[in-house]
Amino acid sequence: MLFTGQSEATIDQKERLAIPSKYRSQWQAARDGQAWMCVPWPGSVLRLYTENRFVALANQVSGNLAPDEDQAALDVTLFSNAERLEMDATGRVRIPKRHLDLLGLGSEVIVAGARDRLEVHDRATWQAKEKERWSGLPSLVAKIEAKRVGGGPTSST
Repeated sequence: MLFTGQSEATIDQKERLAIPSKYRSQWQAARDGQAWMCVPWPGSVLRLYTENRFVALANQVSGNLAPDEDQAALDVTLFSNAERLEMDATGRVRIPKRHLDLLGLGSEVIVAGARDRLEVHDRATWQAKEKERWSGLPSLVAKIEAKRVGGGPTSST
């Protein structure tokens, strides 16, 4: 599933976010799981994956009973903070309060398509950095291409 574009949204007093209809209709058409998986991310971002996509990404890392320290730390940090969010009949999900507190995310947000996931950003911060993101795009593409060609590690989703 490919998520593109962006939408303004709000997180209400009950910590509910209405998934914008353009994304909700994509998810419903594909029925990519029964829920969304919510992962807080550094930079005050919530990442929302479809349930099936999250499971597929999680399964790409082979597990064992004795992971090295780095893998064990990543696993406990990432998966202990990931939460399954079921949509209600009106397309809302309840964001865990601890995620909102951890990130300092307010009520006015942008829901942005980010290829295989949605990202929820503070609206004022998103808008303030929009020109910076856009002007930095060529150097970001060059950096990623250099990693790809050089065989170096790239950031994963």
